[in-house]
Amino acid sequence: MYAIVEIAGQQFKIQKGRHIYTHRLEGDVDAVLASDKVKVLLVDNEGSITVGAPTVAGATVSAKILEHLKGEKVIIFKKKRRKGYKKKNGHRQYLTKVMIEDITL
Repeated sequence: MYAIVEIAGQQFKIQKGRHIYTHRLEGDVDAVLASDKVKVLLVDNEGSITVGAPTVAGATVSAKILEHLKGEKVIIFKKKRRKGYKKKNGHRQYLTKVMIEDITL
């Protein structure tokens, strides 16, 4: 069984027992995600596919926040040739690791 959900503006394919990394969410470590933050868009239950319009009625996902962390550093380098213009910046995205505990239909 898997589901397509929207969490913090991103869509993920989730399965029970797996973890995902999302944009930073509010909440403490070991807190359960509120059901209004997780929108279930599609559920596949052993070949029986249910598509929501826009969400699947009655489908819920139980998820727990495992930790808050920072992603890999991304280097932004800008250059204009023959002008002597060079700019180098770095960026690390704030992430939240979420464990999917259960998917119910």
